[in-house]
Amino acid sequence: MAVSEADWRQALSLPLFAGLSIEERERLRALAQSLLAGKTLSGAGGLEPNGRIGALIAVQAALPILNLDTARYGRWSEIIVYPGEFVPEREEMDEAGVVHRVRQPLSGEAWEGGPLVLSWCDVEQSGRCDGYNVVIHEFAHKLDMMNGEVDGLPSLPAEMGRQAWAAAFTAAYADFCRRVDAGEATRIDPYASESPAEFFAVLSEYFFEWPEPLHEAYPAVYEQMRRFYRQDTLARLKGQAHDLAAPR
Repeated sequence: MAVSEADWRQALSLPLFAGLSIEERERLRALAQSLLAGKTLSGAGGLEPNGRIGALIAVQAALPILNLDTARYGRWSEIIVYPGEFVPEREEMDEAGVVHRVRQPLSGEAWEGGPLVLSWCDVEQSGRCDGYNVVIHEFAHKLDMMNGEVDGLPSLPAEMGRQAWAAAFTAAYADFCRRVDAGEATRIDPYASESPAEFFAVLSEYFFEWPEPLHEAYPAVYEQMRRFYRQDTLARLKGQAHDLAAPR
């Protein structure tokens, strides 16, 4: 896929990348190019991938591994892009043991060992520093999948301990679920209460897009994510204007 210089410049002009140094921007672009070289970008629903689409997805996907490496995302090979929300059909069993066919619109989906699926409309809404980023969300699931079960505990570097991570995330998740169940208004998207895996993915969005609410509500979680991603986004994005997070 041909990505022009204008495509790269436009993608890197997102508010998401404010505060990155020249060296970091060059490294981000190199990582994005490596991602595009190693993944097949396929269109679905009538969408034809082009350089703009590839650049915008790749630079946002590269940000979480800016100080890590592309091997963190695993050996899967395809990114599928729909024009807008897509509606997969799957079977679910209820408590009575009855199987139902379920069709639910999605903005993104990550398959363990398989493709990552995105809505282009939602990709275009990402990167604005408002707490919403479908690319980072789905690629966070890929990080979570690297060590087996998708449970909100990715493979940690040697200098980090599982006990400290689990203590921070378990306490924060329990508190957040309590607040959502009580109907309390939260600055973090309530979707994070769906499961520990979604909690990690949504909080990864906030860590990179809008870290203030995360740091304010759960500073211990922010510190674990700062050490995991090896980035201090709170310091880097300080002073950026923010809007309310977009609904999912």
